[in-house]
Amino acid sequence: MKVVLFCGGYGTRMRSGAPGDVPKPMQLVGPRPLIWHVMRYYAHFGHKEFVLCLGYGAHQIKDFFLRYEETASNDFVLRGGQVELLANDISDWTISFVHTGIESSIGERLRRVRDHLDGDELFLANYADVLSDAPLPDMIDRLAGADAGGSLMVVPPPGTFHCVEVADGGLVGQITAVTEMPLWVNGGYFVLRQEIFDHIPEGGDLLVDGCKELAKRGRLLAYPYRGYWRPTDTVNQRVELDRAYARGERPWALWERAA
Repeated sequence: MKVVLFCGGYGTRMRSGAPGDVPKPMQLVGPRPLIWHVMRYYAHFGHKEFVLCLGYGAHQIKDFFLRYEETASNDFVLRGGQVELLANDISDWTISFVHTGIESSIGERLRRVRDHLDGDELFLANYADVLSDAPLPDMIDRLAGADAGGSLMVVPPPGTFHCVEVADGGLVGQITAVTEMPLWVNGGYFVLRQEIFDHIPEGGDLLVDGCKELAKRGRLLAYPYRGYWRPTDTVNQRVELDRAYARGERPWALWERAA
């Protein structure tokens, strides 16, 4: 199945604001950028046709793949001055690089790459900065066997905040960790049918317009997941992931377990 990745936003919480800042999908975790980890996850399950919705920092994403160095993440033998790879990452990937605008919403970015889906009834979509070890085949099968227009993974709200119940008079009742509340937030990892395009107007949003309309019509599935899921919205979150990678703690890297 084709995989649409949204990688054109400014990522303002990740950037310093200086000219030439590295866009969020190109921030490193280990020797590779975030977007590579997301793509490698999909490729692990056999989905190797990618459509990248580019915007801010497009040239940096293009340059990374045009100058791709397989030796950065694969073992190799140097013999007689020639490199002999013992494994490779992207030689069988197909990647479409589509500039979808600097200011475009995610829904509009999806609209602008519709032709690149070749009319496939089912396709995958995701952000380019969210890592997980979720069982993708199960997510796909669930939508494929249902009368629904799409599904999205939902996860418990991240963070260490606590919800405080306030009664009349200002007295505090219960104090509950937000992760223990019966709440779910959008975790990305969308499985969609072409039907989604019927509900995203020009300039519209994938979640607020497309998914919300499907939900109103009873045609949106949720895939609740309590396993590993990490967003990377801030520098601290990226640094935490990079340190975990260095310690060998990378549950999202399912391809390493299969090696």
